[in-house]
Amino acid sequence: MPKLRVQSFAISIDGYGAGPGQDLQNPLGVGGPELMEWFFQTRTWRRMHGHDDGETGVDNGIVEQGLAGIGAWILGRNMFGPVRGPWPDDSWKGWWGDEPPYHTPVFVLTHHPRAPLRMAGGTEFRFVTEGIHAALEQARAAAGGLDVRLGGGVSTIRQYLRAALIDELHLAIRPVLLGSGEHLFSGIDMRALGYECTNSIAGERATHVFLRKRA
Repeated sequence: MPKLRVQSFAISIDGYGAGPGQDLQNPLGVGGPELMEWFFQTRTWRRMHGHDDGETGVDNGIVEQGLAGIGAWILGRNMFGPVRGPWPDDSWKGWWGDEPPYHTPVFVLTHHPRAPLRMAGGTEFRFVTEGIHAALEQARAAAGGLDVRLGGGVSTIRQYLRAALIDELHLAIRPVLLGSGEHLFSGIDMRALGYECTNSIAGERATHVFLRKRA
């Protein structure tokens, strides 16, 4: 049965998945890039950006595993870009340039309709206004029997967690304190929702914790 997976989602040791003050200059919020330092050093990330170097240790191996078997993605609107409210035009095409790293259909949750956006490399952004269940149904249909990856951000993951729709959740816990921002688990009883920790692995720059919803 295809799964809905969260992979390589970084949080601080005080539980924040993004810093405060997200905007065009601070897409991860103030201090947010500290969460992703483990990822930026990997060979996988470097190759995404046209480089031949990068580390090949535990962190990189887990990144590679998280990209395998994915047929579609779901993103919250804030993960697609900083534009708020009705789309003023179609000029914003994401953070990633002409060829985003997804190479699959990507379903973007939004309250405001927008026509699908095809990009180089096989990525097509499809904008879903009917909510999280509709986005998941459409993503599963587009994934061709492969898993669907939920890319975030924090608010979107929280919505899917509250609905107990996420099958597997991989968190990369960084040894930093953000103090404020978007907290991943505030007010969410993961145990009551049926989740359990199945493994933890120490990487070079993050501790990787794997959660799974009990059958």
